[in-house]
Amino acid sequence: MGGSRVQVNKPHKSRFSSKSSRNLHKTSVKDRLAIAKAERNVGKGARTARIQRSKTLRDQKRAAVLKEKRELSGSRSPPRVIVLFALCASVDLESLADDLLSLLSKDTCVVLPGTVASSEYKTRITVLKAPHGDLLSCMEMAKVADLMVFVASAKSLCEETDSYYIDSFGNQCLSVFRSLGLPSTAVFIRDLPSDLKQRNELKKICTSSLASEFPEDCKFYPADTKDELHKFLWLFKEQRIKVPHWRTQRPYLLAQKVGAVYEGNSEKCTLFLTGYLRSRSLSVNQLVHVSGAGDFQLSKIELLKDPCPLNSRKNQDLMDADEMHDTEVIGSLVPDPLNHEALIIENIPDPLAGEQTWPTEAEIAKADEDQKKKKTRKRSLPRGTSEYQAAWIVDDSEESDCDDEDDEGMVLDEGEDGFPGQEENKYSEFDGDDASLRFGDSEEETDNDSVMMEVDNLTREKIQDELKELKEAHAADEEFPDEVDTPVDVPARKRFAKYRGLKSFRTSSWDPKESLPQDYAKIFEFDNFKRTQKHALAKALELDQENCEHCIPVGSYARLQIKEVPSAVASKLCLLSKRMPVTACGLLKHESKVSVLHFSVKKHETYDAPIKSKEELIFHVGFRQFVGRPVFSSEFINTDKNKMERFLHAGRFSVASIYAPISLTPLPSIILKISGENAAPVVAAVGSLKTVDTDRIILKRVILTGYPQRVSKRKASVRHMFYNPEDVKWFKPIELYTKRGLRGRIKEPVGTHGTMKCLLNGVLEQRDTVCMNLFKRAYPKWPTHYFPLSE
Repeated sequence: MGGSRVQVNKPHKSRFSSKSSRNLHKTSVKDRLAIAKAERNVGKGARTARIQRSKTLRDQKRAAVLKEKRELSGSRSPPRVIVLFALCASVDLESLADDLLSLLSKDTCVVLPGTVASSEYKTRITVLKAPHGDLLSCMEMAKVADLMVFVASAKSLCEETDSYYIDSFGNQCLSVFRSLGLPSTAVFIRDLPSDLKQRNELKKICTSSLASEFPEDCKFYPADTKDELHKFLWLFKEQRIKVPHWRTQRPYLLAQKVGAVYEGNSEKCTLFLTGYLRSRSLSVNQLVHVSGAGDFQLSKIELLKDPCPLNSRKNQDLMDADEMHDTEVIGSLVPDPLNHEALIIENIPDPLAGEQTWPTEAEIAKADEDQKKKKTRKRSLPRGTSEYQAAWIVDDSEESDCDDEDDEGMVLDEGEDGFPGQEENKYSEFDGDDASLRFGDSEEETDNDSVMMEVDNLTREKIQDELKELKEAHAADEEFPDEVDTPVDVPARKRFAKYRGLKSFRTSSWDPKESLPQDYAKIFEFDNFKRTQKHALAKALELDQENCEHCIPVGSYARLQIKEVPSAVASKLCLLSKRMPVTACGLLKHESKVSVLHFSVKKHETYDAPIKSKEELIFHVGFRQFVGRPVFSSEFINTDKNKMERFLHAGRFSVASIYAPISLTPLPSIILKISGENAAPVVAAVGSLKTVDTDRIILKRVILTGYPQRVSKRKASVRHMFYNPEDVKWFKPIELYTKRGLRGRIKEPVGTHGTMKCLLNGVLEQRDTVCMNLFKRAYPKWPTHYFPLSE
């Protein structure tokens, strides 16, 4: 129909409209026309556009892969690091390494030990042999490996483990490598028989036995003859290498030469590390961490001529090459004094920063109001007493009020902040740290941490006795967690002066800035750590993408001059470099400053001894190593408070909090423990860095227990929780509970020996136990030294 009789439909309401029409008023006219034009042409060539887009993406990915291959196989890329690891002690790595190096160095000369540039395979390779039984060396090699080659012997049968081809040390190292993050992997099978049928059968048996221990893309190669190794090298040349993500965020240098220049009788020296730079560009203004030694500044970077060029001449004289490459310097970089990052580890606190030099206006106004109230209060004074004289006369009513307040006892925290018992009262001399020092806080067990490491003259019997006591304490903590006995000779209000009661662990407030220890004045904190980390990573990426004058590119053969290294540490590094790799990694912004780091850790299955809170442990975090004395805690999701654990329990994850230099996440962590003075460190726990947070609240809980003496329905008299009536009055505001689920409170003390009358919300059984929870905030302990080699 036409004209005025055309049907007109009612428009949809706004709540039924689409997102595009609902936000139409926010779009400009130009954009609206472009959208309408695009929608008009949806039907025309949509399929062709999709095909073209997918083809473009495919070409971009192909170009990226080709670029990566050219970089890896080109002369600008550093040599690939192949680490040979024996799964069993009977495997001979020496002959395998010699066969690989002889294949690679057919037409070239070996200038650097273990590093070969092969023009036949068009690649450069560094071969490292992991010493069987040396855990630290194996860990350091796994951190820098581009390819981990696990070598198994078909003749070795290790009946002590589940797999016949892996011994106990191999199993332990495999779990550590998985925690660090495995790079590309391969398995070599040696000692296969010469008969073809037996060879294939034994290879299948060995492969099926080991397949579950390695990633799915791991390939198995027979490696008895040079022909088989030749086949592997041709495949490896084209293989795309994958490395853990944490290694791609920082530049690092695997030192092939380590030296030091000592300046007279000075305790400091200059350390020289020579090698190929990997992963990212390194700025001369950056700080570097030398594995196990600490964080330092660079005084100079020298670019040297590559000793192993890929297109080297075949007839090059070895002696001439050796002399030339050691001495020839292409260029050098010196740090800019304005942009050189300062080495700041601890914050220097100002002891007068918290002092109040002049009262504020609010305090003056409050004092005036208090003075007016005192004037309006009627006081009976002798006749003829002036106002000045009256100010010196103590009012008896004020004294009685204070005494009443003292008798009220411990304040229950229902959302208010403040430690109980810290008001002015007759027990104030025992408040704070003095109470713990005089009467032995429940942390007296942890005050004597790592005794076995600190005392030199320990006999075997003493060590065994201490280990026995530690195991008994660990067993008691598992059976009766957090339960402590109230001392008979010391009042409980003095013994637990630093503790407070909480109405609810989940909802009661606890100010994270309240009553912080003195150690917190030396650490750094961030308003928003995630934002700081994002900016630091963005700045590092910007340095890597831009060709800055103060940076050396990836693949450069360089000599780092690290200044102000302690002479004792430098001599230890020179000795260590003979048996394990020494690495120097560039630090991102803020990574040298000390803060509170939290790790998600789990006890290693091979470690049986108890791990106590605040015990000295060595943390391997990425390329870095530092010493920490952690406090362990369990994590709760629906609250801002976390409960401290006295021991690290097996079979579950806990959070370990330490004072240590800042590291940006994500990073894996391996925690080692030294059981004796000359003993080798063993793996105690594994995990990863969780966050850096100074405001994480860790509460130490103690449970006081009492036992019913007489029960009358909901009323009961309870004894052995306290031993004098003053303690009963002091802890009266805190809620009680029983192990069978009842709740209650203290009514009044009974008698003179600490028995108390309690009222519960149900009928108490005679066999039940009455409990009271007390809490205080726990902190990690400051380490005696930050880095393992600096002790």
